[in-house]
Amino acid sequence: MGVLDWIVLGSTLLFIVGYGVWKTRGSKNVDDYIRGGNDAKWWTIGLSVMATQASAITFLSTPGQAFHDGLGFVQFYFGLPLAMVVICLVFIPIYRKLKVFTAYEMLEGRFDLKTRTLTAILFLIQRGLAAGITIFAPSIILSAVLGWDLRSLNIIIGILVIIYTVSGGTKAVSVTQKQQMFIIMVGMFFAFFFILGSLPTGVSFGEALKIAGANNKLQILDFSLDTNNRYTFWSGITGGFFLALAYFGTDQSQVQRYLSGKSVRESQLGLIFNGVFKIPMQFFILLVGAMVFVFYQYNHSPLSFNPAATEAVLQSEYSEDYKALQEGHLILEQEKEMAQNAFSAALKLKEYNAVEQAKQDIIKINQKERASRDAAKTLIAQADGSVETNDKDYVFIHFILDNLPVGLIGLLLAVILSAAMSSTASELNALGTITALDLYKRNKKGEQGEKHYVLATKAFTLLWGIIAILIACVANLFDNLIQLVNIIGSIFYGNVLGIFLLAFFFKFVKGNAVFIAALITQAIVIVGWYFDWMSYLWLNAFGCILVIALAILIEGFDWFLRKPPIKV
Repeated sequence: MGVLDWIVLGSTLLFIVGYGVWKTRGSKNVDDYIRGGNDAKWWTIGLSVMATQASAITFLSTPGQAFHDGLGFVQFYFGLPLAMVVICLVFIPIYRKLKVFTAYEMLEGRFDLKTRTLTAILFLIQRGLAAGITIFAPSIILSAVLGWDLRSLNIIIGILVIIYTVSGGTKAVSVTQKQQMFIIMVGMFFAFFFILGSLPTGVSFGEALKIAGANNKLQILDFSLDTNNRYTFWSGITGGFFLALAYFGTDQSQVQRYLSGKSVRESQLGLIFNGVFKIPMQFFILLVGAMVFVFYQYNHSPLSFNPAATEAVLQSEYSEDYKALQEGHLILEQEKEMAQNAFSAALKLKEYNAVEQAKQDIIKINQKERASRDAAKTLIAQADGSVETNDKDYVFIHFILDNLPVGLIGLLLAVILSAAMSSTASELNALGTITALDLYKRNKKGEQGEKHYVLATKAFTLLWGIIAILIACVANLFDNLIQLVNIIGSIFYGNVLGIFLLAFFFKFVKGNAVFIAALITQAIVIVGWYFDWMSYLWLNAFGCILVIALAILIEGFDWFLRKPPIKV
């Protein structure tokens, strides 16, 4: 990194923190601090909702996902637009009518205090873990690639977020997320057009797409019914729908974004904005990853994109075996470039048989390369079991640091850290609010003034910020970071969504039945995830349906026991 990169990175982050503190100074009551004074416009809500979901993990992991597995991951979001419509028609009017500060406040009036408390605790568990991961994700990757100290990065990111989130509450989160989303999209567009400009002369965008397609990177739709297949059209439209419905409809980190809207209409328009633009945004980020793949068809790529893994194996007894794999990898890269040139030439001449032959050659070479990478992972695991062998999360950052010009590197690093800050800020804001209002205020004896609860919310936000930093310091990498966050959500979201649907549509079901059903459901879902009964996306639908069915059965059984005997 050059001096210009450090200037771009530092000034961007300091501007976001300073702007958030300055713009939202003086929040003196609970309504201002938690609901932002209810004056947010629809575009602020829409961008804030998108920024909350689009963490650093999105911009680190998603391109790597496309690099390895293609664009099929976009199916994960197919259920989102439908979920936005349901939330706009059902959830928002109810929340606004009841004038709630938190999503779980409604559950006490509908059921009882213990159901509200249980649902709030489920949220705190899964969102607290997720907050730590959204800090940890960019930290571990940047530390591995740049050599920065991991714990120091965790602490720096956490402190930057804590400063403006504690200071300004919901409004601080919302106004800074507009700036962050602008920086994020500008950086991704710069990266995309740089990749296209770096391809060999004569390789147009259209031809790059054909090259990606020849390597099975552009297959979007999978209509298979295999529930163990993570990303299919059906898992996206069903499991993805339930996950989006639960996340945007019941997760306080999102509910708090649109509860700050000036009116029901502003809140609804903000969510519709998210529903319209979220899939194109994710598709574009995946497309960036596919173009990174095309770039590496003509340029050298390492056997493992994780430099810590490469260093570990080269310093072990398996060093010579790994070097042999590297030499073979270089030969495969030369063969691959020749095959890609033959494919391009055949496309220009429009010779069908030559195109098909070149395509088959490319597929065979890439199969060999995949086998070589798998062999490298095996050696890395044998050399050091603590080193992450899966390098999906390192692909894009490796491309950024090795290929982008000075200045643009700083901008893309600012993108990654801005995304981490925007998502973490929403999470801490929600965690502090839920702890202060759903647990502390509801169970505290005696009346206190507005100032007391604003200070309590700030204190709990600070506390959760410290907890998130601690979680980040002890976290470990998973198969893919974006999947890890979604897996954590899927374990809890289906159950929570089912509780809300029971509150909305099953008026005969009482609090005791819901509470017992929720405890049983959560235990079953955790067991199902642990023993891998199904792909994690299906856990959302499974948990939702299970808690509804159990609550109805328990309520029916209770009614049967209470029913007076029939007189003969």
